[in-house]
Amino acid sequence: MTLRAEQGQADPLASVMWQDMQRTLLGGAPVVFDDRVRVLAPGDAEDSMNVPVLVDASSLGEVTRLLVFAELNPIHKVLEMEPLKAKPLVGFRIKVQQATPIRAAAMTPDGKWHVGGRIVDAAGGGCTVPSLGSGNNDWASRMGEVIGRLWTGKGATRLRLRIMHPMDTGLVPGIPAFYIDHLDFLDASGERLSRLFLYEPVAENPVLTLDLPRHDSVTVVGADNNGNPIEAKITDELREAEI
Repeated sequence: MTLRAEQGQADPLASVMWQDMQRTLLGGAPVVFDDRVRVLAPGDAEDSMNVPVLVDASSLGEVTRLLVFAELNPIHKVLEMEPLKAKPLVGFRIKVQQATPIRAAAMTPDGKWHVGGRIVDAAGGGCTVPSLGSGNNDWASRMGEVIGRLWTGKGATRLRLRIMHPMDTGLVPGIPAFYIDHLDFLDASGERLSRLFLYEPVAENPVLTLDLPRHDSVTVVGADNNGNPIEAKITDELREAEI
């Protein structure tokens, strides 16, 4: 059943933070709870630093913006997507500080947010521990390295990639926030297919999944919050894809 938040009906996740999230992240736009916005994640997280999540709002049809947030994390916003020519679907991994509702809000062309979510239980602490990879001797030389592949079929292309980056939250004493800021996905002519904005709670060495129109290659271009560039060409061969 679809519940309309603007009519004061109950939050299906019964979160104490929902009204604050609606006000601060979704603004004054109308909101409707909608089970067509699917958030797939484990009910119990084995690793609080690396919780897999898949958000799929493709059943809504056209979506202009997708926002993912973890309500009880110290940093709420996880990821934003401008689908453009891609499906409003994205897979990623996040850090969670404690048991929390994870929500996805999909905006349709009529200016309405459609919200889905689920609660993930976790032992906690994922946002306040240092990244593991930064302790390796070769960390600096591998930062920004991209490994990815395309799978093409039935008129669409699935892209999956991993980017080496510590994704530090800034919540560990002496370690400033250091994370990938944005990624553009371009076709061979340079036309933008989709765009992602990442935030501190995305897990270290982000693993991302997108569904794009059918293409033989996709170029990923972006930067972290310190201005370090990321650029790679992804094809149907699994390999390091750094340009």
